[in-house]
Amino acid sequence: MSETKSPLPRQVADAYVDELIALDPVTGTYLGVKESSSKLPDLSPAGQEALAALQRATLGRLAEAERRPGADSDIERRCARLLRERLTAELAVHEADEGLRTVGNLGTPAHSVREVFTVTPSQTDEDWAAIAERLRAVPAALTGYRESLALGLERKLYAAPRPTATFIEQLTEWSDTGEGHGWFEDFASAGPDALRAELDEAARGATDAVLELRDWMRDVYAPAIEGAPNTVGRERYARWARYFNGTDLDLDEAYAYGWSEYHRLLGEMKKEAEKILPGAATPWVALAHLDEHGRHIEGVDEVREWLQSLMDEAIEKLDGTHFELAEPVRKVESRIAPPGGAAAPYYTPPSEDFSRPGRTWLPTMGQNRFPVYDLVSTWYHEGVPGHHLQLAQWTYVAGNLSRYQATVGGVSANAEGWALYAERLMDELGFLTDPEQRLGYLDAQMMRAARVIVDIGMHLELEIPADSPFHPGERWTPELAQEFFGAHSSRPVDFVESELTRYLTIPGQAIGYKLGERAWLLGREKARERHGDAFDLKAWHMAALSQGSLGLDDLVDELSQL
Repeated sequence: MSETKSPLPRQVADAYVDELIALDPVTGTYLGVKESSSKLPDLSPAGQEALAALQRATLGRLAEAERRPGADSDIERRCARLLRERLTAELAVHEADEGLRTVGNLGTPAHSVREVFTVTPSQTDEDWAAIAERLRAVPAALTGYRESLALGLERKLYAAPRPTATFIEQLTEWSDTGEGHGWFEDFASAGPDALRAELDEAARGATDAVLELRDWMRDVYAPAIEGAPNTVGRERYARWARYFNGTDLDLDEAYAYGWSEYHRLLGEMKKEAEKILPGAATPWVALAHLDEHGRHIEGVDEVREWLQSLMDEAIEKLDGTHFELAEPVRKVESRIAPPGGAAAPYYTPPSEDFSRPGRTWLPTMGQNRFPVYDLVSTWYHEGVPGHHLQLAQWTYVAGNLSRYQATVGGVSANAEGWALYAERLMDELGFLTDPEQRLGYLDAQMMRAARVIVDIGMHLELEIPADSPFHPGERWTPELAQEFFGAHSSRPVDFVESELTRYLTIPGQAIGYKLGERAWLLGREKARERHGDAFDLKAWHMAALSQGSLGLDDLVDELSQL
């Protein structure tokens, strides 16, 4: 290949996305690639190795591209930095065979297979014909996933027992939603009459595959891993922390930071709780009072509409003052999450052409009455100005970045750190002066500080500090972590259980919220110091949101220069 035709780093990154979509149609669907709608990925060990081979080849092409004239420009350099960091972290996870024990209550290949149907186009008969084909692909996909787990058993690479038990319960729920048929059949029931027989048959086959996986997990996998540890230890934790945070963390420093934030937030919460329930023994007593006597939204449809209005209002008040939003970014939809998943709300970004808008999802967990204090800052986090403004802006400016930076190259701690920064920004801007809503915001912040403490603490079996009001001097266990989390959260018992299972499922991810927020705040402060009185928060926000993803190693440096 001649030098004039050799690719620069952004072209290497975008070629990687194209090849990735061919291997992973789930990613293609999230990006809005129509051709992906009928397919599912190969989840077997061979499929995992094919993806790793692509990553290794891409790193080789990247090294060559970085030698080209023009590769040292800011935009090429930033893309190369991200691509190398991400692929290196992903390969480290693969080469440690982590993909052979991916079991838990969210984020597994099986969850990906189910959840992709919720974002697959379903407007036309042609769309539903593709869905029928994708439904027929479910058995092969789940068989490949089972082959990976079986190889993990052969190599004595075991998932944690507690997340495994929860996963088996979820598979049971997916196979029977309470009406004598499964989730896939419920989903397919919305299809056109012209394809009814085809859809029903394909959906039944998908449900049968879920049942087959459930029975194998229950009868073969769970007994085989009985007695295995629920925690991962320092070496595995450090590997996963790198994957989710884009930095080699000082885990002991991060643990100490979690405790410092715990003490700061507890002081603020006590002051706010006094306004709501004078004399309350703890802030969570005041929050329990709000569960009964605070403002509520009654009804599932009503809460969805109310959350939509909350995001619409935030857009109207923030656009032109603290952000400058393009028209496609101004659209975001509130949705109710399908049953059978984790208890936490979440966000799905828009397709690349914005034909599918960004969406927030509320799991109702069977509830029909929703406290407002628990929702306001959460929707600032998931929707506006949180995940939606960042991820939709990445999509909008993808042409100025690379497709990779705007989509699949996302670093969890960057995005979650921005979303937690967004909650704090709304507090700074005066959107949370109501005591109920502000105590709810502080409770959400405390939850993220507690995540740093318990996620690092239990996986590394660290000692609880002597100045802790909770079991000082003892070493963390999952049981102590759940007790601590429950005592320092307004969330119901099922949410707390789901959260702890989540930390055991995906170690190192939950700490990225608070550590990412710290990076965003530090970057803003350094930029403010550099510009002095000329610092323009709106301009900084838009520049920050338009630079694409970065690991925490690089984020502060880049934010400081904006």
